[in-house]
Amino acid sequence: MEIIWIVLGLILIISGFIGSFLPIIPGPPLSFAGLLMVQLTSNHPFSMQFLLFWAIVVLVLMVLDNVIPAYSTKKFGGSPWGIGGSITGLAIGFFFPPLGIIIGPLTGALLGELLAGKRTHQALRSALGSFVGFLINTLLKVMASTLMGYYFIIHL
Repeated sequence: MEIIWIVLGLILIISGFIGSFLPIIPGPPLSFAGLLMVQLTSNHPFSMQFLLFWAIVVLVLMVLDNVIPAYSTKKFGGSPWGIGGSITGLAIGFFFPPLGIIIGPLTGALLGELLAGKRTHQALRSALGSFVGFLINTLLKVMASTLMGYYFIIHL
């Protein structure tokens, strides 16, 4: 049974890391679930404080996942069209790594702002805000998922 928990945990950790880049997959919650799978093994490697800490980190990241892109886009004069374009650009760019993951959200946000009726200069500024928010948000999720993956591996 232990092997099943470990394999399932590994699948969740990997999915969580990938989900840190894709807005469709909840990365940090999946990584946390991977930690919980290791906890179900007979050696129970984590303390309750450790698991509670990571649960709080994941909850904060889930809130920030909505707040950071909206805040940075709004700060730079963006609209929901820019955020939607950034997410769409990321989804398309994911198929063209590594540059697609960077260029996709920026291009998508720009096109979204242009479709919203903004002028080119204003759309560029808004797209930059959306892109900065996306980068900050993605970086936080990748860092958290990577750390949870690290703890998963060292406690096997």
